[in-house]
Order: sequence, then structure tokens, then C-alpha cells
Amino acid sequence: MSYDVFSLYYDALTENVQYSVMANRICSLLTRYGIDRGLLLDLGCGTGTLSLSLAQRGYEVIGTDCSPDMLMEAQSKAVKAETQILFLCQPMEQLDLYGTVRAAVCTLDALNHLPDRAAVETALGRTALFLEPDGVFIFDVNTVYKHREVLGNKTFVYDTDEVYCVWQNTLRADGTTVDIDLDFFVPLEEEGIYARESEHFLEHAYSAEEWEEMLNNAGLRILERFDGYSQDAPHGKSERIVYIVGKEPK
Repeated sequence: MSYDVFSLYYDALTENVQYSVMANRICSLLTRYGIDRGLLLDLGCGTGTLSLSLAQRGYEVIGTDCSPDMLMEAQSKAVKAETQILFLCQPMEQLDLYGTVRAAVCTLDALNHLPDRAAVETALGRTALFLEPDGVFIFDVNTVYKHREVLGNKTFVYDTDEVYCVWQNTLRADGTTVDIDLDFFVPLEEEGIYARESEHFLEHAYSAEEWEEMLNNAGLRILERFDGYSQDAPHGKSERIVYIVGKEPK
């Protein structure tokens, strides 16, 4: 998955994401675990909006992503904000840092985008490897309920100043995997003429039991879970679950 076309319009299509709310909640959770400064990994950082928010709140941020195009957008934001962030082009399954980090975050269902369960376990294991013994990893995932009832076989249309996008989802027979097809229609200089570009990727959802097993296999234990970035416990119709996990003591 290159996300080369998607990276150009990602910010326009995620204007509804409340990054400030997410950053405040993440910082609040980190502080509860005694982590109010130090090195923080933003795994699958995309165009870097959250990386920048966390850096501006006092953390030394390392942002990693598999897409060079996403990282170009992220680096541009950091330069404009005059904020120092180290961005590395790495797939989550091949995470390789220079040392350990106090905390890690992975947001906006980035783990759901990995190709299969083995890749998820590998990414979790690599993150655990570079996490300090008393560090925490905060990540969110889309649920099976969201894939079946909210995303599956639905079409969404986004009309912004930058692009017109048709977002089509197809739920596979397994009831947990969603094929996502994006068609972007970009206005050209000649009035009424548009260029069409397309992107395709998958999202896989896993049950709470599967997440717990994958985390255990990666040497991580669940500390807390929440219904999204609220303070409420997950429930049967939660669309996004936030996990706070730590390393298993040796």
C-alpha cells in the first residue's frame, strides 16, 4: 500500500478528526502513567498532524510511516511550525529505532491496515522491543461491529475545495475485512474537466479476544481499554477501542 494519491488529500478528507481532543486525551493518559516528557513514537504517523500536536505538548517525537508521500506532508508541517520531529520511512513490521522510547502511540486504525494477523503481531512485537520497561503503548482500532454495521458495503462522498472523492467499501464474506476503493476527481484548469485518480486498500478487524492474544504473543499486557477517546468502557456498539498496554515484566 503506497498511499501516494491518498496522501495528497488525506488532511482534507479527515477534517472531522478532532486531533486536539485526541492529543489531550493521550497526554492525560500518559501523565497518569508518569510519562509527561521524553521520547515518544508515533507509529503510522501519516501526514503528521498528531505528531506535531504531541511535540508541541512537550514530547520528543519520532514519527514513522511506510509512505514516503505521507511523510513529505508531515515534514512540511513540522518545518512550517518550526518544530523538530524525526520522521522515518519504515513499515510498522520493520520498525527499527536507535534506542528505546518512553511511550508509543498508533492512531486512526493504522493497525487495521496491516495485511494480516501475522503482520499485526510482528508490528506489536517490534513496538514492544523498543519500548522502555515501564513505558506504555496507546493505540486505537476499528471494531468488528464498525466493519459490519458502519463501513461495510457503504459508499461515502466527500466534496471539498481540493477534491471530490467517492469512498466505496465492500465487506468480505468473512464479515471482518473491508475493501476500500477511493476515486478522486481533481478539478483541472479547464472549467468542468476533472482528472480521476484511484487508491485501494484493506482494513481487517479483530475481536477483543484476538487482540488480547496478539498482544500476549508480543509480550504486551492490557492495562486499560476505552470506548474511543472517551473515559467510558467499551461496549457492544463501540466503533473504535483505545488500548493502553505495557510490557510484560520479565
